[in-house]
Amino acid sequence: MSGRELFCQPRRVRRGAALTLVFAGLLVTGAATGAFPDPGQSDRKTPTGAARTGAAHEDVAKAAADAMADGKSPMEAAERAVSRSRDRWAAVYSEGEYQEFEDALDGQYTGVGLWTRRTADGRIDVAKVQAGSPAAAAGIRKGDRLRSVDGEDVDGRPVTDVVSLLRGDATDARAGTTVTLGLERGTRAWSETLRRALLSTDSVTVRKPAAGITVIKVSAFTRGSGELVRTAVRQAPADGGIVLDLRGNSGGLVSEAVTAASAFLDGGLVATYDVDGAERSLHAEPGGDTARPLVALVDGGTMSAAEMLTGALQDRGRAVVLGSRTFGKGSIQMPTRLPDGSVAELTVGHYRTPSGHAVDGRGITPDLEVSSGALERAETVLSGLGDPS
Repeated sequence: MSGRELFCQPRRVRRGAALTLVFAGLLVTGAATGAFPDPGQSDRKTPTGAARTGAAHEDVAKAAADAMADGKSPMEAAERAVSRSRDRWAAVYSEGEYQEFEDALDGQYTGVGLWTRRTADGRIDVAKVQAGSPAAAAGIRKGDRLRSVDGEDVDGRPVTDVVSLLRGDATDARAGTTVTLGLERGTRAWSETLRRALLSTDSVTVRKPAAGITVIKVSAFTRGSGELVRTAVRQAPADGGIVLDLRGNSGGLVSEAVTAASAFLDGGLVATYDVDGAERSLHAEPGGDTARPLVALVDGGTMSAAEMLTGALQDRGRAVVLGSRTFGKGSIQMPTRLPDGSVAELTVGHYRTPSGHAVDGRGITPDLEVSSGALERAETVLSGLGDPS
């Protein structure tokens, strides 16, 4: 199991929808919101005012306002109201947490630039160091052992706990705060105090592992990622196939997923959704590449907007979907700003794939189920799809 500081485990119950889950592999914390744009509005709704939509939002907002009037914590009151709503994806975030979420959607996170992994014997090793990060400047290397974070021993702990310590989640640590790491390299043991910084993520990466194959890996649908996918498709060899790797993609901005769909579809339906019972639809832009062979890789960490994209490509016969069943988050959350600056997100609707498949709680079943060697299998499938010309 491995993780990066961006991918932290929520420290309160029901962080589910936005600062999401955990993350074995590379799942972006906070990117699974499933917030859908209204026509003419921005990608993600900015929380304003009190109740936004529906009785549940009104109940939560009223509980927070009443608590503030009584000199109590609006956030704690909102959390209790959310718990009573039995909304599995609902969550309440502090102002700082929500800002971190917004930073993540911009492709940024606060940390020191480390990926970590836990070995079979429970030790925590540095799996990767981000270039230009505080960790890189301090000379920390891949393979170094991480013994402690701010004096807390990390041996045997889940990677997600280690990530949370590195980010300073318990104190809503921001850029500029310090964290002290206990490290080991061979016979050398030392401590290093680093200052956290606002770092950029690479949500879209492109590589060519074999002749005629382009792998486009999308780790999250942050702002600008959809256009990066379209650029990667345009720059891929015309006589080759494409693997769209959505494994571990926990979602993000739906508009970016629609833009990514536009890279492979010539217009048409991407998904339908409802908000408080009102039916709406999302469509791809015309002019996408509809001829080049395409395989989409998915797994249990493929969520939300990534599932929406997968369902569109699968239902419209554009891609062979390979891997394992996706997570199954097809719900839509909308935010409400509470009196103390915290934010409550509650479910207001669900989306469906072009054929009407409801994803929430079900996920998407791949055309070919593969538990290991998925990329190699994808290359084999691409070779069998033939020359796109």
